[in-house]
Amino acid sequence: MASLSRALRVATTCPRKRPAQGLQLQPLASVAGPTTEKNVPYQRTLKEEAQGPSTAARGPSQPLPSTADVVVIGGGSLGCQTLYHLAKLGVSGAVLLERERLTSGTTWHTAGLLWQLRPSDVEVELLAHTRRVVSRELEEETGLHTGWIQNGGLFIASNRQRLDEYKRLMSLGKAYGVESHVLSPAETKALYPLMNVDDLYGTLYVPQDGTMDPAGTCTTLVRAAAARGAQVIENCPVTGIRVRTDDFGVRRVAAVETQHGSIQTPCVVNCAGVWASAVGRMAGVKVPLVAMHHAYVVTERIEGIQNMPNVRDHDASVYLRLQGDALSVGGYENNPVFWEEVSDKFAFGLFDLDWDVFSQHIEGAINRVPVLERTGIKSTVCGPESFTPDHKPLMGEAPELRGFFLGCGFNSAGMMLGGGCGQELAHWIIHGRPEKDMYGYDIRRFHHSLTDHSRWIRERSHESYAKNYSVVFPHDEPLAGRNMRTDALHQELLEQGCVFQERHGWERPGWFSPQGTAPVPDYDYYGAYGNQVHQDCAYTRLLEDEYTFEFPPHHGVIQKECLTCRGAAAVFNMSYFGKFYLLGLDASKAADWLFSADVSRPPGSTVYTCMLNQRGGAESDLTVSRLAPGPEAGPLAPAFEGDGYYLAVGGAAAQHNWSHISTVLQDQKFRCQLIDSSEDLGMISIQGPASRAILQEVLDADLSNSAFPFSTHQLVRAAGHLVRAMRLSFVGELGWELHIPRASCVPVYRAVMTAGAKHGLVNAGYRAIDSLSIEKGYRHWHADLRSDDSPLEAGLAFTCKLKSRVPFLGREALERQREAGLRRRLVCLTVEEKVPMFGLEAIWRNGQVVGHVRRADFGFTLDKTIAYGYIQNPSGGPVSLDFVKSGDYALERMGVTYAAQVHLKSPFDPDNKRVRGIY
Repeated sequence: MASLSRALRVATTCPRKRPAQGLQLQPLASVAGPTTEKNVPYQRTLKEEAQGPSTAARGPSQPLPSTADVVVIGGGSLGCQTLYHLAKLGVSGAVLLERERLTSGTTWHTAGLLWQLRPSDVEVELLAHTRRVVSRELEEETGLHTGWIQNGGLFIASNRQRLDEYKRLMSLGKAYGVESHVLSPAETKALYPLMNVDDLYGTLYVPQDGTMDPAGTCTTLVRAAAARGAQVIENCPVTGIRVRTDDFGVRRVAAVETQHGSIQTPCVVNCAGVWASAVGRMAGVKVPLVAMHHAYVVTERIEGIQNMPNVRDHDASVYLRLQGDALSVGGYENNPVFWEEVSDKFAFGLFDLDWDVFSQHIEGAINRVPVLERTGIKSTVCGPESFTPDHKPLMGEAPELRGFFLGCGFNSAGMMLGGGCGQELAHWIIHGRPEKDMYGYDIRRFHHSLTDHSRWIRERSHESYAKNYSVVFPHDEPLAGRNMRTDALHQELLEQGCVFQERHGWERPGWFSPQGTAPVPDYDYYGAYGNQVHQDCAYTRLLEDEYTFEFPPHHGVIQKECLTCRGAAAVFNMSYFGKFYLLGLDASKAADWLFSADVSRPPGSTVYTCMLNQRGGAESDLTVSRLAPGPEAGPLAPAFEGDGYYLAVGGAAAQHNWSHISTVLQDQKFRCQLIDSSEDLGMISIQGPASRAILQEVLDADLSNSAFPFSTHQLVRAAGHLVRAMRLSFVGELGWELHIPRASCVPVYRAVMTAGAKHGLVNAGYRAIDSLSIEKGYRHWHADLRSDDSPLEAGLAFTCKLKSRVPFLGREALERQREAGLRRRLVCLTVEEKVPMFGLEAIWRNGQVVGHVRRADFGFTLDKTIAYGYIQNPSGGPVSLDFVKSGDYALERMGVTYAAQVHLKSPFDPDNKRVRGIY
């Protein structure tokens, strides 16, 4: 049998295949089609598949019911976990349809690793639930062993930055009770004697990590689900999704069609993995994922490897999974093979391994465990996996079709995330939302213009795959799929040195470099597939400066933007904000129900508010402006009957907001129109002590406090162009927003800059907004405020009309929470020492970990680090203000604690004088 070293020599000496041109990847001879006769660790399954007639010919494993409460499509990890959790939550009429047999698609050949620490608090919770299910709960429930093996996990660091990343994970783990230890090279050698530690900086050891058996886990899950009344029907391919349109024009799931009959159901869950896009097309739903070959090899027996931890050497882009007395070796390369034509006949199949692609992992594996150089290869495993544009799963109800849920696109992590995601998906289906904040996984995070944009999906999915093992730096930006959505000021700001960030397709200003222009280049696939890597690219050079957990070299540039805003004025381009109109006969009823604050104010008023879910969690924060009917329709004042509101929401969450509002309007049957004008309107915000003087030269309106109070808006002329001016601030200064028709953006912006020249006006970006807003204590949705946080917990009770009797979505949950007392509370903490923090740091109170930081940044006016995070009472009791004030606090950054001071109010301008123009 060939050894790893021989495979490497062969791969590096054989003539290379002619590189594919551009994006049209040529099929390789070694991957012309899937095979099933492979020597892999799952021999029994493969041999069974090789025998007898096709499953389609055998027919379904049991008769189809005529109706079902929920139909789950796909019998892999997610399908089985979702079925199990639906049944556990009381849904007895759930049916799982599998076109072949359980696990036959991608689950059967997965490595089955479970790592408990990820750079996301939500993912840590999801992984913890999976571990509970497979390591304890299923066996207690069924008496069957799932195949769970707890042998621990080792994260390898070959440099300081990688070890710093692991220390950040360690600090987060302390908030969730995940045991982990930073080991020296010598301690690592003692734990794993076969490892080469000569080039190590250190390691992170997580003793309770382990591995799962895919077949054993899925078998046990469906056994437990069946005991609660769920049905599993194998050998039953789905051929269509029947859709009905209700009386209000809303598309809803009606039935699932198969080769052997149909099942009437109001709810379908697409857990079809690689085949999820095809299932989506049956229902008219876009599923943005791609299929790629993903491989590992299994070695012959290795003496002394028994009971060793699993290893992730991210810098070598390789993992080593213990498999009895052997190792599975795999990783993520920068030139993965795309599966261009996904076959619906593929089951328990594998591709021939392309050694040209895989060989890059071998050298790193041999370097880490030198005995592998003399170890034979027992088998190769190269199967299909689905990957998504941001390396996050696709979950939740599809915006195109009510009752059609997604649970797919798990980027080869379906086994480890399956338990947590299956539970959340079940809650989503039953209760209308998950228990945890799942925005990062919600299909509604992607703008509708991107979910079927083939180039964007392919580029972003490739980069996500290639960078899967890269260090997760706080301010990294993608290079793929850029310049998809640009506003009218994009070129103007680019020429002034703007360094752009990408948020769901939009290019928005990050900061302004004094070094000149830095355009984002076309994606070069990191040199894969015959593409040439961009040379001497200003944007990538600036981005590489961000690859640090310290203050970046341009820290002083962002400082200047912030301090100029505080001392004079800055202009922020916020055109990427979502801009919607809510219009119609029931618009006021809808606004009362949708928005937590009282927005039934006179026309001309603007209100900051939240939108909540039934559990009282914040689905959004936004501003709502009451409109008066105008004499003529236009981008700034559409014609409407009844009432009208103008909504401005954060651009990164615009699609999420749109979907949430649309769903509520449909469920409540409000007679309203929701119009998206995000592409038609630009938006600039002029903030700072000099903003009034600057704008008074540009606008034909009186900007005095009496004529233009805070939280009001007016239609005015700016340099001759009609705009909607709003007196608001996202940074805690005197200032106005100008909402401008797209064609007028450039002349209005130029007029503002000309008027501001003598007042010291500068351009500033979102990095400055982040710093200024945290200094003022303004919340950022999906950082300080998420769908599992209530406004009461977040210190936003003033946005809730609880003193009125007006019902609104989430009100009852808030009243129950207020009566019972808050079990956690968002607090502000400052650190005197000038150390950078970015979130995930552990919060200590009186020697105990009581939470972790959600968001942190450096406040340049205060000249100190500022952090916000939720804390809990270790006793389980309420978190009162006295509890908050009475503690001694510290923040743990990479294993080092720093004394911190807690604040009940924003430490900057706590009396809100500056927004009122009092300086």
